[in-house]
Parts: sequence; C-alpha cells; structure tokens
Amino acid sequence: MIPDVRTSYNQQFTPEQYQAFLEGIATDAGIAPSFRIAETPVFVPAALSSKLVQACEEIVEVLLRPDFKTITQDAIPPALKVPHENEHPHFIVIDFAVCKTAAGELVPQLIELQGFPTMLAFQEVMARQFKTHFDIPDHLNNFFNGLDAAAYYQLLRDMIVGPYAPEEVILLEIKPEEQKTKIDFYSTEKSLGIHTVCLTDLIQEGKKLYYLRNGVKTPVQRIYNRIIFDDLQKQSVSLGEHVNLFQDLDVEWITHPNWFYRISKYIMPFIHSEYVPKSWFLHELPVIPADLENYVLKPLFSFAGQGVLIDVTQEDIDRIEDPENWILQHKVKYAPAIATPTGPAICEIRMIYIWQDDAARPMLVHNLARISKGKMIGVGFNSQDTWVGGSCCFFEQKA
Repeated sequence: MIPDVRTSYNQQFTPEQYQAFLEGIATDAGIAPSFRIAETPVFVPAALSSKLVQACEEIVEVLLRPDFKTITQDAIPPALKVPHENEHPHFIVIDFAVCKTAAGELVPQLIELQGFPTMLAFQEVMARQFKTHFDIPDHLNNFFNGLDAAAYYQLLRDMIVGPYAPEEVILLEIKPEEQKTKIDFYSTEKSLGIHTVCLTDLIQEGKKLYYLRNGVKTPVQRIYNRIIFDDLQKQSVSLGEHVNLFQDLDVEWITHPNWFYRISKYIMPFIHSEYVPKSWFLHELPVIPADLENYVLKPLFSFAGQGVLIDVTQEDIDRIEDPENWILQHKVKYAPAIATPTGPAICEIRMIYIWQDDAARPMLVHNLARISKGKMIGVGFNSQDTWVGGSCCFFEQKA
C-alpha cells in the first residue's frame, strides 16, 4: 500500500528468499506453521496508520464507558459465565478491513473485535523473520508506542507470568497439538517459559488446579487462557472427563473468559464511528432494509467467521428463530489494495492491545494481518492461491 516500497519488494522477491523465510520461522518457533504464511507483509502508509489508531481509540472510549458492564450484561451466554470476572480484559484485538472511499482514499472498516489474546508471540517471530530475509525499510515498524522486541516480551512476561514462577503459569487450550495456532504455543513457551496444557490434563484437588510438568505435580496459579468457551461447550462430551472451568476455582485468568463475549461483535451497535459499519441487533431492527444485498448477517456467538451470511435474503432473516442473537451489519467492501505478482489482494489488519491491571486504558502494541484473493479472509480459505495467508504489517508512523 506504500507504492515505492511495494514495487521494490515485489521486484526483489525470490522464491528462495521465501523458502528461507519459512525455514527461519520453523527454526525460531520449533515447528513449521500449519497454515499458509503470505509471501509478503503489508506496508501501511502513514495516513492509513493514523486512521487505524484513531478508529481503535474511538472503540476504546466505548470500552471505558462506566456502564460498559451493564450494556454488555446479556453478551455472555448464561451457561458460559465463569466466576471471578475482573474489571477489564488483559488483551483486546480489533480487526479492520482495508477499504477505499469513492475518492480512492484508503480507510479502515471494523470487522470484528474480541477481548481475547491472539498469536502474540508468533507475530513477533514472523515480523522478525520478514526483517531478516527481506529488505524492510527502517522507517517502517511492526510495533507501536515506542516498543521494540525486548520491551514487548517484557510486557507479555509482566502480563502473563506476573509475580509467579513460569512453571506455575500455563497456556490452556483444548487439544493444543491439533490447533492451527499451535506455532504460537511453541513460541510462547520459548519466550515466556510457560507450559502449554490440554484441558483434559488438568488435575483438580478442591479448588486448586495442578498439572504434570516432567512428571511432577505442579500447582497452577495463573491460566493464560486460549480456550474459546462456546467451542468448549460443543466439544465437552467428546472430551471425556475434564475439569469444569465454570466452577469457583482458586486460579487467576489472563484474560478472564467472560471478556471474550463482552468485547465482541455484540458491542458493534454501540460504537458510532466513521470507521465502524452501521450495525443493529436483529430483534431491534426498525425495518428490514430493501437493499439486503448491501448487508451481512452475523451470529453473535460464533468465531472465525462461522455462520456469517454474506449474501442476505429475506428468507434468511425469516428462518432465524433467535433474532436477539444476531446482528445485521452494513456490508464492507474490501479494496484490492495490495499489488502482488499474481494479481491484486485484499487484507484485514488486526490491531493488538494489552491492558495492564494498573493502567487507566489499554495500550496498542502489535499487529496481525491476513491477505486474501477470495471472498473470505481467513487463512483457511486461501490454500490454493499464492501471495495470500497470515502476515503482519509494517506501519509508517508519525513521530
């Protein structure tokens, strides 16, 4: 999206560099990625960088509303509420489509947001390997707020490990070795010294949790949670015997599971910004728009694009039996903003925030990108194309 940088990158690119880049990632993380990594990062010009930050901060202002917990009290499915919710999430991720105005100006449009961590460790690995194997201009940065890799990992360490010994903190997931994001688990273990544990391997004694680390029963003081709880509910029976995480347990959550629902597409109707598409709860919609082709229908309680209806019809709306669990959102039109040797591509940019316990507001720290040439953005939808997949951004930032 920065024309001179893009042209130079494309001209200098070689398949051999890309292969060395992938091998560098696998060596660094200790495992090869199980999803496609794009051949290129996203180069974000200063004007778009500023708009992305502005959009994020406008969303943060909504999160800071004193009545935020009140307006989101119905966001958490009753069966999925977990005790001991804290005052705010430790992580927030905000996803934007890159679009164009009628005048050709690049602008962000909100797609989704979550009070949940993303691939915090792996994204740094990827950005570093891009810088190692390709010519990334020095004036472009993958971090925000003056951070570098050392300061970023210190933030993660302070947030996730905190005052505990690393062996007393676990990354918790369901069948972690089967997850597409497992490369991040490996990177997290390497950078923070914590262990990845499957839910079925937790041991409960009273309110205390333990796991076996090298055969030794080890107490769990903190859970760096990577379990999506509605996914847990769907798999619960097939998992067999496992600890019930919905009970009163003597453990700290980083971040607490309830925030996954509070900060989600549920709050999109409450956000009023030029960078946020108009959205309504379906049961509160005053009238069905005549131009439904310009809208998408999204279930509130789903993730990774599941259940989203892109080409909405009146029949789709009529079939919905729980309209209170859906939102109708004005459709976002992605711009073919990235020139690649195999044709133009679209992209989404994820802005990553960390919110420390003693901080008045969250801090923007890093990013994630997805590049696509199809109708759907997720990395799982682009396995047949090239110059698509998971990526990261390098931003042109004002001082």
